[in-house]
Amino acid sequence: MNQFASINDTDQDTGHAIRGDEVLIVVPTLNEETAIEPCLRSLLTGDPRLRHVDIVVADGGSHDATRQIVTRLSQEFPNLRLIHNAGRLQSAGINHAVEFCALPRHRVMLRADAHALYPPGYAMQAADMLVEKGCASVVVPMDSRGQSCFQKAAAWIVDTPVGSGGSAHRGGRASREVDHGHHAAMDLDWFRRVGGYDPSFSHNEDAELDHRIRLAGGRIWLAAELRLDYWMRPTLQKLGRQYWNYGRGRARTVTKHAMRPRLRQIAPAVNLVLIAAGLLLVALGALAGASGLVWLGLFWPLLYLAVLVGASLAMTFRHSSACGLWAGPALAAMHIPWGAGFLSGMIFKRSQTHAH
Repeated sequence: MNQFASINDTDQDTGHAIRGDEVLIVVPTLNEETAIEPCLRSLLTGDPRLRHVDIVVADGGSHDATRQIVTRLSQEFPNLRLIHNAGRLQSAGINHAVEFCALPRHRVMLRADAHALYPPGYAMQAADMLVEKGCASVVVPMDSRGQSCFQKAAAWIVDTPVGSGGSAHRGGRASREVDHGHHAAMDLDWFRRVGGYDPSFSHNEDAELDHRIRLAGGRIWLAAELRLDYWMRPTLQKLGRQYWNYGRGRARTVTKHAMRPRLRQIAPAVNLVLIAAGLLLVALGALAGASGLVWLGLFWPLLYLAVLVGASLAMTFRHSSACGLWAGPALAAMHIPWGAGFLSGMIFKRSQTHAH
């Protein structure tokens, strides 16, 4: 039975900025069988207007049970639709859904991630705020979470200035106009005006689109009251791979638009270069028997090691948990791969083809 069957249709729009049938929710997927049903149910809970939204799952060719689960749920939720995303990437899937599923009545597109759980009424709250603010996009902050010791430590450290460089949408508490944030609701006219996502981007496609929106004069509003839990990667290897891809994506955005990156965006790359230069000096000093050169070369690597140790100790004492000892390794797994990915992308300027 549809969980909204008992709700009076006439109640959906009372006192709200936008009707449910004016909203299109797009969920790109690829092998999300464990997450897709909880995600969709969370998106369709908490506001009677959600009975009238159109929600599209754009699947990039899942080999697991994702498509079967969505098909089953569409029997319970008639407003749920499954389409095939031939481009596989999230950016291509969202563009495809907007091109072929958006109707003239749709004013707002809400992007949702299949591996996320959303607070009740999230979609309509974001859509209401978009209309009330009159902006091109509403973005939201993410609060990092973890279950294992490693995940908890990574979550604790990533939302600090040393972890994210002070990025506004990483644990931010103030609602304000920003350059970029985690995508939520977007004005469809603005989305079409700037050409949607770049479908060749596998990572950083959101920041790249935000850059074009800002260039065109659009405003992006960070809604601090609409918060999402973000679950950290479970291992050092997976975290490192994620941040390698993030670095590559940022490099693509910088080179595509000939941007001058901010200090916090290039700091991991500068750090990696200084570490590599220092270790090279150590090797040369050892070969030449020059102890002064060795100590000079060790300066930056040891300083960075001290930062990592300090991060571990700080998180351990702040959270009264030995899990905090993983904060330093997690920080290194974010900084170093991001810097390597960024440098690789800047040097080779090749298109990324890896899917999320």
